Amino acid sequence: MESTSFIERILRGAALSLIVIFFLFPIFWILLMSFQTNEEILRIPPSLFFTPTLSNYAALITGKLATVSGTLDIAFMKNLWNSVLLSTASVAIALALGVPAAYAFARFKFRLGEDIAFTLLSFRFAPPLLVLLPLSLYFQALGLTDTYVGLIWVYQLIALPLILWIVRGYFEDISPDIEHAYRVAGHSWGRTFLRIAIPLARPGIAAAGLLAFIFCWNNFVFALILASADKQPVTVGALAFVTASGIQYGQIAAAIVLSVTPTLALALYAQRYLVEGLSLGAVKG
Repeated sequence: MESTSFIERILRGAALSLIVIFFLFPIFWILLMSFQTNEEILRIPPSLFFTPTLSNYAALITGKLATVSGTLDIAFMKNLWNSVLLSTASVAIALALGVPAAYAFARFKFRLGEDIAFTLLSFRFAPPLLVLLPLSLYFQALGLTDTYVGLIWVYQLIALPLILWIVRGYFEDISPDIEHAYRVAGHSWGRTFLRIAIPLARPGIAAAGLLAFIFCWNNFVFALILASADKQPVTVGALAFVTASGIQYGQIAAAIVLSVTPTLALALYAQRYLVEGLSLGAVKG
C-alpha cells in the first residue's frame, strides 16, 4: 500500500509539473524574447543562450523605435498610462454603481427586479461589433468621440454587469440575520450596508473588481474605433510595432511584459482577497 501511494504521489507530481511547464513556458519564452534582438529571435534553430540587451525596453521608454527604414516615433508609455487611467476609472465607477445595485438585488424583491438584472447582464452577451456602429454615431452626436470620458463610459459598461452579478452572489451568501441584528440596534439601512454588508463581502468585491479590471485592460475594439492614437490604450498601441519594414518581435515581447506587469502586481496584491472570494460560499453550514 505504501509503495502504491508513493507511486501515485510521484505520478501526480509529474503530471502537475508538466501542466505548469505547459502553461508557463510561453510566458517564460516571451520574457526571454524581450531581452533579444530580432536577429536572435528569428535565428533557426532557436537557442536559450544569448547576450541580453535592454534596447527593446529602452525603445519603449524613450518612444524611439529603430527600424530598417529609420527611427519610428511610438507612444507606448502614453498608451500604457491610458490603459491604467481608463481601466482604473471605469472599474471605480462600476464599483460605485454596481455594489449598491448588487446589494439591492440581493436583499430586496421588487417588480421586474430579475428582468432588470438580466438586462444589465445581457450587455455582456452582445459582441462589440454589433453595437460599435450605433455607439460611434451616438458619440459623434454627443461630442464624446476621442475623449477619455467617452471611453470610460464604454469601459464601465463592460465592468458593471460583471461586478453586479458576481457581487450579488456574495451578498446572497451572507446571512441577512447579521444585518437585521445591526438594524435592531437602531442603525439605518445605509449604515448597515457600509458597516456590515460591504466588509463581509469585501473578498467578493475585490475578486469582481480585479476580474473587471482585466476585462477593461484587455479591451481592443472600442478604443480602436472610438479614439485616436493619443487616447488609445496599450492593446491598440501595440499595432505600432507592425511596420512596413517588418514586425519588431523584441519590442512586442517587451511591450507584453510591461503591459502585463500592472495586472500581475494587482493580482498579487489582492491574492488574499481572491482566495477568500473564490472560497466564499463553498462550504455551507
